[in-house]
Amino acid sequence: MAFTDELRQAADPIWSAQHEHPFVRGIGEGSLDPATFRHYVRQDYLFLIDYARLLALGCARAPRLDEMTRFADLAGAVLGSEMELHRSYAAAWGISRAELEDERPTATTRAYTDFLLRVAALGDYGELAAALLPCMWGYHELAVTLAGRGAPGNELYARWIDEYAGTEFGKLTAWCRALTDAAAETGDRRRMTDAFLTSSRYELGFWDASWRKEPPLDRPDAS
Repeated sequence: MAFTDELRQAADPIWSAQHEHPFVRGIGEGSLDPATFRHYVRQDYLFLIDYARLLALGCARAPRLDEMTRFADLAGAVLGSEMELHRSYAAAWGISRAELEDERPTATTRAYTDFLLRVAALGDYGELAAALLPCMWGYHELAVTLAGRGAPGNELYARWIDEYAGTEFGKLTAWCRALTDAAAETGDRRRMTDAFLTSSRYELGFWDASWRKEPPLDRPDAS
């Protein structure tokens, strides 16, 4: 059994809860309240910004040139084409670029991104890889499962499913799994497992925060 299979097995209760979460099921059924999904789209935009930082730190921490190159390419893609695609998708939901730029993180979004960046900066390389994996692998697994149940009537939800169930995202997931398996050959597997489980819990919490429409954090007092 590959190390990533062991990670998935250890996290199964958390991932099963994601599959059964009403937010995720609502996407697949096309029944999710649009206002709830808009909350997610706005918060996911903020997540992507720090996700690019995480990938850039991955480039700095990667031990081999090919891994450095892939991390750098992914960071560039997120900051370029993926951010633009997200703005376009948000616009289809009636969310302007100005609204995205003005959005404040919720406590859940802030906690998740702070965790990822702390691990990337202070943990070892294996922890970074393991912390990164649930975001990629989890989205792909959820989307593939939803796609297998048939397309929802809402075209915008169908677009979300198609994006993350698609071949390209599947290849990205496979790369991140291989990266984590390779890192586990010399890394601290206990710490990698802790990082994977923590990210998995934050992934579940991210869905739940939008389901609850968790309010954004207040802006810092300018005074």
